[in-house]
Amino acid sequence: MKNKGIVIFLIILAAMIIAIIIGDYISQRPGKRGANPYEYNINEYKNIDPELIKYQESKNFRIGFETPAGIAVAADKIYVIGDRSLKIIDFSGKLLNEVQLTESPGALEVTDEKIFIAVNKKIIVLSMDGRQLDEWILAGENSYITSISAYEDNVFVADAGLRKVYRFSENGELLNEFEGKKSDGVSHGFIIPSPYFDLGVTQYGDLWVTNPGMHSIENYTFEGYMRSFFENTGIHIEGFSGCCNPAYFTFLDDGSFVTSEKGIVRIKIYKPSGEFDCVVAPPDKFKEDGEAPDVAVDSSGNIYALDFDKKTVRVFEPK
Repeated sequence: MKNKGIVIFLIILAAMIIAIIIGDYISQRPGKRGANPYEYNINEYKNIDPELIKYQESKNFRIGFETPAGIAVAADKIYVIGDRSLKIIDFSGKLLNEVQLTESPGALEVTDEKIFIAVNKKIIVLSMDGRQLDEWILAGENSYITSISAYEDNVFVADAGLRKVYRFSENGELLNEFEGKKSDGVSHGFIIPSPYFDLGVTQYGDLWVTNPGMHSIENYTFEGYMRSFFENTGIHIEGFSGCCNPAYFTFLDDGSFVTSEKGIVRIKIYKPSGEFDCVVAPPDKFKEDGEAPDVAVDSSGNIYALDFDKKTVRVFEPK
Protein backbone atom coordinates (compact mmCIF):
# COMPACT_ATOMS: atom_id res chain seq x y z
CA MET A 1 0.00 0.00 0.00
CA LYS A 2 2.83 2.32 0.85
CA ASN A 3 4.43 1.85 -2.59
CA LYS A 4 1.04 2.36 -4.25
CA GLY A 5 0.62 5.70 -2.41
CA ILE A 6 4.06 6.89 -3.53
CA VAL A 7 3.20 6.01 -7.12
CA ILE A 8 -0.08 7.93 -6.94
CA PHE A 9 1.72 10.95 -5.43
CA LEU A 10 4.35 10.91 -8.21
CA ILE A 11 1.64 10.69 -10.89
CA ILE A 12 -0.18 13.68 -9.39
CA LEU A 13 3.08 15.65 -9.10
CA ALA A 14 3.99 14.88 -12.73
CA ALA A 15 0.52 15.99 -13.86
CA MET A 16 0.90 19.27 -11.97
CA ILE A 17 4.31 19.92 -13.54
CA ILE A 18 2.96 19.21 -17.04
CA ALA A 19 0.01 21.55 -16.40
CA ILE A 20 2.36 24.33 -15.31
CA ILE A 21 4.57 23.86 -18.39
CA ILE A 22 1.56 23.92 -20.74
CA GLY A 23 0.12 26.98 -19.02
CA ASP A 24 3.43 28.82 -19.26
CA TYR A 25 3.78 27.94 -22.94
CA ILE A 26 0.29 29.19 -23.74
CA SER A 27 0.83 32.44 -21.81
CA GLN A 28 3.99 33.18 -23.82
CA ARG A 29 2.32 32.78 -27.20
CA PRO A 30 1.82 36.00 -29.24
CA GLY A 31 -1.26 37.84 -28.06
CA LYS A 32 -1.34 35.93 -24.74
CA ARG A 33 1.50 37.64 -22.92
CA GLY A 34 0.80 40.13 -20.20
CA ALA A 35 2.24 43.64 -20.14
CA ASN A 36 5.96 43.85 -19.52
CA PRO A 37 6.45 46.23 -16.57
CA TYR A 38 10.06 46.82 -17.67
CA GLU A 39 9.33 47.56 -21.34
CA TYR A 40 11.03 50.76 -22.61
CA ASN A 41 8.20 52.56 -24.36
CA ILE A 42 8.91 55.92 -26.04
CA ASN A 43 5.59 56.28 -27.88
CA GLU A 44 4.29 58.82 -25.37
CA TYR A 45 7.24 61.08 -26.18
CA LYS A 46 6.38 61.06 -29.87
CA ASN A 47 3.05 62.76 -29.29
CA ILE A 48 3.56 66.52 -29.32
CA ASP A 49 1.14 69.10 -27.96
CA PRO A 50 -0.20 70.87 -31.10
CA GLU A 51 0.20 74.20 -29.30
CA LEU A 52 3.98 73.70 -29.41
CA ILE A 53 4.07 73.22 -33.20
CA LYS A 54 4.56 76.69 -34.71
CA TYR A 55 5.38 75.68 -38.30
CA GLN A 56 3.58 73.88 -41.11
CA GLU A 57 4.89 72.06 -44.17
CA SER A 58 4.12 74.19 -47.20
CA LYS A 59 5.74 72.19 -50.00
CA ASN A 60 8.23 69.46 -50.76
CA PHE A 61 10.00 68.13 -53.81
CA ARG A 62 12.27 65.25 -54.73
CA ILE A 63 15.78 66.18 -55.80
CA GLY A 64 16.68 63.06 -57.77
CA PHE A 65 19.47 61.79 -55.53
CA GLU A 66 19.73 58.17 -54.51
CA THR A 67 21.98 59.23 -51.63
CA PRO A 68 21.40 62.88 -50.64
CA ALA A 69 24.12 64.25 -48.36
CA GLY A 70 23.62 67.92 -47.43
CA ILE A 71 21.71 71.14 -48.00
CA ALA A 72 22.37 74.89 -47.89
CA VAL A 73 20.28 77.94 -48.77
CA ALA A 74 21.98 81.10 -50.06
CA ALA A 75 21.17 83.96 -52.45
CA ASP A 76 17.56 82.74 -52.78
CA LYS A 77 18.65 79.36 -54.07
CA ILE A 78 18.78 75.85 -52.65
CA TYR A 79 22.05 73.92 -52.91
CA VAL A 80 21.89 70.15 -52.43
CA ILE A 81 24.69 67.59 -52.65
CA GLY A 82 24.37 63.86 -53.13
CA ASP A 83 25.51 60.91 -55.23
CA ARG A 84 28.37 62.58 -57.19
CA SER A 85 26.99 66.01 -57.90
CA LEU A 86 25.85 69.39 -56.63
CA LYS A 87 22.39 70.59 -57.67
CA ILE A 88 21.29 74.23 -57.55
CA ILE A 89 17.52 74.62 -57.33
CA ASP A 90 15.13 77.56 -57.10
CA PHE A 91 12.46 77.80 -54.41
CA SER A 92 9.86 76.15 -56.64
CA GLY A 93 12.04 73.06 -57.05
CA LYS A 94 13.24 73.84 -60.57
CA LEU A 95 16.78 72.70 -61.35
CA LEU A 96 18.98 75.67 -62.30
CA ASN A 97 22.38 73.99 -62.55
CA GLU A 98 24.12 70.72 -61.80
CA VAL A 99 27.85 70.34 -61.16
CA GLN A 100 29.41 66.91 -61.46
CA LEU A 101 31.86 65.77 -58.77
CA THR A 102 34.50 63.07 -59.02
CA GLU A 103 33.55 61.50 -55.67
CA SER A 104 30.60 61.30 -53.28
CA PRO A 105 30.24 64.50 -51.20
CA GLY A 106 29.63 64.67 -47.44
CA ALA A 107 29.19 68.30 -46.33
CA LEU A 108 28.37 71.65 -47.90
CA GLU A 109 28.77 75.39 -47.27
CA VAL A 110 27.79 78.25 -49.58
CA THR A 111 28.83 81.90 -49.19
CA ASP A 112 28.20 84.89 -51.44
CA GLU A 113 31.26 84.07 -53.51
CA LYS A 114 32.25 80.42 -53.06
CA ILE A 115 30.95 76.90 -52.57
CA PHE A 116 32.79 74.50 -50.22
CA ILE A 117 32.17 70.77 -50.51
CA ALA A 118 33.73 68.03 -48.37
CA VAL A 119 34.75 64.93 -50.29
CA ASN A 120 36.38 62.22 -48.17
CA LYS A 121 39.43 63.84 -46.51
CA LYS A 122 39.50 66.95 -48.64
CA ILE A 123 37.55 70.12 -49.33
CA ILE A 124 36.99 71.33 -52.84
CA VAL A 125 36.33 75.03 -53.42
CA LEU A 126 34.08 76.02 -56.33
CA SER A 127 33.10 79.31 -57.89
CA MET A 128 29.39 80.13 -57.92
CA ASP A 129 29.13 78.79 -61.48
CA GLY A 130 30.70 75.47 -60.49
CA ARG A 131 34.33 75.89 -61.58
CA GLN A 132 36.86 74.33 -59.21
CA LEU A 133 39.11 76.98 -57.67
CA ASP A 134 41.06 75.03 -55.07
CA GLU A 135 41.38 71.79 -53.12
CA TRP A 136 42.43 71.39 -49.48
CA ILE A 137 43.52 68.03 -48.08
CA LEU A 138 43.31 67.11 -44.39
CA ALA A 139 46.36 65.27 -43.12
CA GLY A 140 44.62 62.95 -40.65
CA GLU A 141 44.36 59.34 -41.79
CA ASN A 142 41.08 58.86 -39.88
CA SER A 143 39.56 62.25 -40.72
CA TYR A 144 35.85 62.29 -41.51
CA ILE A 145 34.46 65.70 -42.41
CA THR A 146 30.86 66.25 -41.34
CA SER A 147 30.38 70.04 -41.45
CA ILE A 148 31.78 73.26 -42.96
CA SER A 149 30.95 76.85 -42.06
CA ALA A 150 32.54 80.06 -43.39
CA TYR A 151 32.64 83.55 -41.90
CA GLU A 152 34.52 86.42 -43.55
CA ASP A 153 38.07 85.13 -44.11
CA ASN A 154 37.64 82.01 -41.93
CA VAL A 155 36.47 78.52 -42.87
CA PHE A 156 35.68 76.09 -40.04
CA VAL A 157 35.63 72.34 -40.57
CA ALA A 158 34.26 69.67 -38.20
CA ASP A 159 36.18 66.39 -38.27
CA ALA A 160 34.13 63.64 -36.59
CA GLY A 161 36.84 61.04 -37.21
CA LEU A 162 39.47 62.87 -35.14
CA ARG A 163 36.95 64.83 -33.00
CA LYS A 164 38.48 68.18 -33.93
CA VAL A 165 37.51 71.54 -35.36
CA TYR A 166 39.88 73.10 -37.90
CA ARG A 167 40.06 76.77 -38.79
CA PHE A 168 41.39 77.61 -42.26
CA SER A 169 42.00 80.89 -44.01
CA GLU A 170 40.01 81.50 -47.19
CA ASN A 171 43.12 80.37 -49.09
CA GLY A 172 43.29 77.01 -47.32
CA GLU A 173 46.01 77.78 -44.76
CA LEU A 174 45.44 75.92 -41.48
CA LEU A 175 45.30 78.59 -38.79
CA ASN A 176 44.53 76.46 -35.74
CA GLU A 177 42.62 73.43 -34.50
CA PHE A 178 40.97 72.46 -31.22
CA GLU A 179 39.32 69.52 -29.47
CA GLY A 180 36.89 71.28 -27.17
CA LYS A 181 39.10 71.20 -24.08
CA LYS A 182 40.36 74.74 -23.64
CA SER A 183 38.21 75.99 -20.78
CA ASP A 184 38.60 75.93 -17.01
CA GLY A 185 36.78 72.97 -15.52
CA VAL A 186 35.97 71.41 -18.90
CA SER A 187 38.12 68.45 -19.90
CA HIS A 188 35.83 66.05 -21.75
CA GLY A 189 36.47 67.43 -25.24
CA PHE A 190 34.17 66.61 -28.14
CA ILE A 191 32.41 63.28 -27.61
CA ILE A 192 31.34 61.88 -30.99
CA PRO A 193 29.76 58.39 -30.61
CA SER A 194 28.56 58.39 -34.25
CA PRO A 195 29.38 60.51 -37.31
CA TYR A 196 27.20 63.50 -36.38
CA PHE A 197 29.29 66.58 -35.60
CA ASP A 198 27.96 69.93 -36.75
CA LEU A 199 29.11 73.53 -36.47
CA GLY A 200 28.05 76.96 -37.65
CA VAL A 201 28.81 80.67 -37.34
CA THR A 202 26.08 83.25 -36.78
CA GLN A 203 25.85 86.44 -38.81
CA TYR A 204 27.44 88.17 -35.81
CA GLY A 205 30.52 85.93 -35.87
CA ASP A 206 29.67 83.56 -33.01
CA LEU A 207 31.05 80.06 -33.55
CA TRP A 208 28.87 77.24 -32.22
CA VAL A 209 29.77 73.54 -32.25
CA THR A 210 27.69 70.53 -31.24
CA ASN A 211 29.01 68.13 -28.63
CA PRO A 212 26.49 65.37 -29.39
CA GLY A 213 27.71 62.92 -26.75
CA MET A 214 27.01 65.62 -24.14
CA HIS A 215 23.69 66.71 -25.74
CA SER A 216 25.04 70.24 -25.94
CA ILE A 217 25.83 73.09 -28.29
CA GLU A 218 28.98 75.00 -27.34
CA ASN A 219 30.21 78.50 -28.17
CA TYR A 220 33.92 78.98 -28.90
CA THR A 221 36.25 81.78 -29.82
CA PHE A 222 37.90 81.37 -33.21
CA GLU A 223 41.05 80.30 -31.35
CA GLY A 224 39.18 77.42 -29.71
CA TYR A 225 38.40 78.63 -26.20
CA MET A 226 34.96 77.81 -24.84
CA ARG A 227 32.88 80.84 -23.88
CA SER A 228 29.50 79.30 -23.10
CA PHE A 229 27.24 76.36 -23.83
CA PHE A 230 23.78 74.97 -23.28
CA GLU A 231 22.80 71.35 -22.85
CA ASN A 232 19.58 69.50 -22.14
CA THR A 233 19.62 65.74 -21.78
CA GLY A 234 16.25 64.04 -21.77
CA ILE A 235 13.71 62.23 -23.92
CA HIS A 236 11.08 64.93 -23.28
CA ILE A 237 10.42 67.52 -25.98
CA GLU A 238 12.70 70.15 -24.42
CA GLY A 239 15.70 67.81 -24.32
CA PHE A 240 18.09 65.90 -26.56
CA SER A 241 18.00 62.12 -26.18
CA GLY A 242 19.83 59.06 -27.45
CA CYS A 243 23.55 58.55 -27.83
CA CYS A 244 24.25 61.74 -29.76
CA ASN A 245 22.06 64.74 -30.43
CA PRO A 246 21.46 67.26 -31.86
CA ALA A 247 22.58 65.80 -35.18
CA TYR A 248 22.31 69.05 -37.20
CA PHE A 249 21.57 72.69 -36.48
CA THR A 250 21.40 76.08 -38.14
CA PHE A 251 20.38 79.62 -37.16
CA LEU A 252 17.45 81.95 -37.64
CA ASP A 253 18.24 85.64 -38.18
CA ASP A 254 17.66 86.46 -34.51
CA GLY A 255 20.29 83.91 -33.42
CA SER A 256 17.81 81.18 -32.47
CA PHE A 257 18.91 77.60 -33.10
CA VAL A 258 17.05 75.23 -35.42
CA THR A 259 17.97 71.70 -34.33
CA SER A 260 17.41 68.29 -35.87
CA GLU A 261 17.50 64.99 -33.97
CA LYS A 262 17.81 61.33 -34.77
CA GLY A 263 16.29 58.44 -32.81
CA ILE A 264 13.06 60.28 -32.12
CA VAL A 265 13.26 62.32 -35.31
CA ARG A 266 12.12 65.92 -34.83
CA ILE A 267 13.02 69.51 -35.66
CA LYS A 268 12.85 72.16 -32.93
CA ILE A 269 13.81 75.76 -32.22
CA TYR A 270 15.75 77.02 -29.21
CA LYS A 271 16.11 80.66 -28.26
CA PRO A 272 19.58 82.27 -28.43
CA SER A 273 19.81 81.69 -24.67
CA GLY A 274 19.37 77.94 -25.20
CA GLU A 275 15.83 77.84 -23.85
CA PHE A 276 13.39 75.60 -25.75
CA ASP A 277 11.03 77.65 -27.92
CA CYS A 278 8.85 75.52 -30.19
CA VAL A 279 8.55 72.56 -32.54
CA VAL A 280 8.97 72.87 -36.30
CA ALA A 281 8.21 69.26 -37.25
CA PRO A 282 7.12 66.48 -34.84
CA PRO A 283 8.18 62.81 -35.07
CA ASP A 284 5.03 61.75 -36.96
CA LYS A 285 6.28 63.82 -39.91
CA PHE A 286 9.21 61.45 -40.41
CA LYS A 287 9.97 57.78 -40.87
CA GLU A 288 10.03 55.95 -37.55
CA ASP A 289 13.64 55.44 -36.41
CA GLY A 290 14.74 57.32 -39.53
CA GLU A 291 17.69 59.62 -40.09
CA ALA A 292 17.86 63.14 -38.75
CA PRO A 293 17.24 65.62 -41.59
CA ASP A 294 19.85 68.24 -42.44
CA VAL A 295 18.43 71.75 -42.00
CA ALA A 296 18.82 75.18 -43.61
CA VAL A 297 17.01 78.53 -43.38
CA ASP A 298 16.17 81.20 -45.96
CA SER A 299 16.03 84.97 -45.47
CA SER A 300 12.29 84.82 -44.76
CA GLY A 301 12.71 82.40 -41.87
CA ASN A 302 11.41 79.34 -43.73
CA ILE A 303 13.09 76.11 -42.71
CA TYR A 304 14.32 73.57 -45.27
CA ALA A 305 14.75 69.96 -44.22
CA LEU A 306 16.64 67.47 -46.34
CA ASP A 307 14.79 64.25 -45.59
CA PHE A 308 17.35 61.49 -46.23
CA ASP A 309 14.78 58.70 -45.93
CA LYS A 310 12.27 60.18 -48.39
CA LYS A 311 15.05 61.73 -50.53
CA THR A 312 13.09 64.96 -50.49
CA VAL A 313 13.53 68.65 -49.67
CA ARG A 314 10.73 69.68 -47.33
CA VAL A 315 9.83 73.30 -46.62
CA PHE A 316 8.31 74.43 -43.29
CA GLU A 317 6.86 77.91 -42.92
CA PRO A 318 5.77 79.72 -39.73
CA LYS A 319 2.05 79.30 -39.05
